[in-house]
Amino acid sequence: MKRLYRYVLLILTSIICLGNLFSFSCQQETKEIGMTDNQDQIIKVTTVLNSPIDTVFSYFSDNTLLSKWLTLKADVEMKVGGKYELFWTPEDPDPTNNSTYGCKVLAFERPYYLTVEWRGNADQKKFMNNVRPLTTVTLLFTSLSATKTKITLLHTGWHHGNEWEAARQYFTKAWSGAFKRLESIL
Repeated sequence: MKRLYRYVLLILTSIICLGNLFSFSCQQETKEIGMTDNQDQIIKVTTVLNSPIDTVFSYFSDNTLLSKWLTLKADVEMKVGGKYELFWTPEDPDPTNNSTYGCKVLAFERPYYLTVEWRGNADQKKFMNNVRPLTTVTLLFTSLSATKTKITLLHTGWHHGNEWEAARQYFTKAWSGAFKRLESIL
């Protein structure tokens, strides 16, 4: 199992490195057309929780547990291609406002990693939710002991420009706050 985990981490690292190369190429092009140059496009948030790895993974994959700390309503199907839809304003008649409506599970191996598509909130949906591919959130879970788990979140796929940079800064703060909420209940 450890060998498989290392293999998956190697693949994910390779994908991120290729993404960084593509991002560098895009940065060169955006300089020429006058857009801003953002050096570090990946959001990385890491925390250690006092809970077993299986429990921590469940807080990202179980509808009831997601509703306890991250969102008001969750509709997650834990299978590749399954829904990963979280709703922060479920009473809104437009399901695309403040949600990950339409997002999918891209990859996972319980309890080691989970990769999902991610959308912007109502203020960001004009530019974030109409691009393909969408931004991507990858969660890596590492068991440090029977009762401690390290989570590393990588939020990738950011484009360039002032709106995108503002959204990236928003999500940097949002993910840090979300992890603090999760720490408080585990």
